[in-house]
Amino acid sequence: MPAESSSAPEGDFADAIMRDAAITARRLAALEERQARDDAAPIIRAEMSALKEEFFRSHAAAIYDALTEGCTKPRRLADLVYAAANRLPQLLPTRAAIARERALRRQSAKRGLEINQGLFAAHVLADERCGLHLIHAMLRPTAEAERLRRQYRRHGTIDLGAARIERRDTISHVTMANPECLNAEDDRSVAALETAIDLVLLDDRSEVGVLRGGLVQHRKYAGRRVFSAGINLTHLYYGQISFVEFILERDLGLVNKLLRGLWVSHSYGEQFEDTLEKPWLAAVEAFAIGGGCQLLCVMDRVIAETGAYFSLPASKEGFIPGVANLRLPRLVGIRRARQAIFFDEPFLVDTPDGMTICDEVVAPEEMDAAIERNAKGLVRAGLLSAVSNRKALRVGQEPLSAFRLYMATYARQQAFCFHDPGLLANIERSWQPQTRRMA
Repeated sequence: MPAESSSAPEGDFADAIMRDAAITARRLAALEERQARDDAAPIIRAEMSALKEEFFRSHAAAIYDALTEGCTKPRRLADLVYAAANRLPQLLPTRAAIARERALRRQSAKRGLEINQGLFAAHVLADERCGLHLIHAMLRPTAEAERLRRQYRRHGTIDLGAARIERRDTISHVTMANPECLNAEDDRSVAALETAIDLVLLDDRSEVGVLRGGLVQHRKYAGRRVFSAGINLTHLYYGQISFVEFILERDLGLVNKLLRGLWVSHSYGEQFEDTLEKPWLAAVEAFAIGGGCQLLCVMDRVIAETGAYFSLPASKEGFIPGVANLRLPRLVGIRRARQAIFFDEPFLVDTPDGMTICDEVVAPEEMDAAIERNAKGLVRAGLLSAVSNRKALRVGQEPLSAFRLYMATYARQQAFCFHDPGLLANIERSWQPQTRRMA
């Protein structure tokens, strides 16, 4: 399907798209009637997913063109998905439909509407031109960061609720602050952390970013800092983790910005990474589990306190651990990565195994001094040198093309994982969220 003209109004989809959407909708309606009277519901659901994917495979790029004025208008993924849903509600869930499912407060009660979002995103990302444009759009600063950038530059400190930032000299310290949940990640904390990262990258007075967990309230760790417990499984169990805004935008936005920086150009066709970026250091106290460990894979330097550990239990729980499947093998080797992902074998920092992820281990009382020393060491040859070298290292290890294709696969497979009955069974067995309350 040819791209729409850049002068086409938003959502002015070609006749062929609307015709095929109507045909697909009728075929889906027939399958839904069969599902209501047929015991073979899983088979019918698979047929419905295949039918929708057939449509997105044919039309996702043309829909993207229409909604971005021919790849000239940047849109975050959530904005894009819901704009498409407004025109194609029979194929993509609207915000209202997702809100109704969220209100059920059980992941198991959802009908799998988010699978359609994953399929659409996957086929946009699979298209080289549209996928590259979307990646660049997701690397732009958030609207909230643009609103607060002058405030942070002027005062050097800002409290975003679930994340705090403070500039000391030329080092910006970002603290994850979800104390009731061991700094676990949820919709609110991920949005705050992405804004915090944007503010550091936009700040011309900061040369290095430091990511650290704040003090927590858990009885076992009360009064101690904890890096991160990863995704909040209680929120997931109760259906409060958004597939697009959390699962997909976290890795296309927050995590990718730590690795690549901000896209500040108005051009979207370049394959080279002309980004505004800074080196990042992580300080790990207690543990970095799941999403916390994923963050370490994109850091330029990792310091941990003695006794800490890293782990990726996502496979045990039933889903893909973000982009760790792409990045962790570069650090630890493919066999060790499989051991971590499939068998939840942790990395203990006080061992050679742990040092494949961590650069330095220090006593708890030495952490502050180690952060200062290592942060200054990252830019001892100058900020330009540090940024240039991290760009050059990254291009060889994870070019945009590799990341784009990974995210296409991830969007598709993770959507199925998040609505697999095995996911809830795994979480109930390992986490017992039904005995916990929502924080």
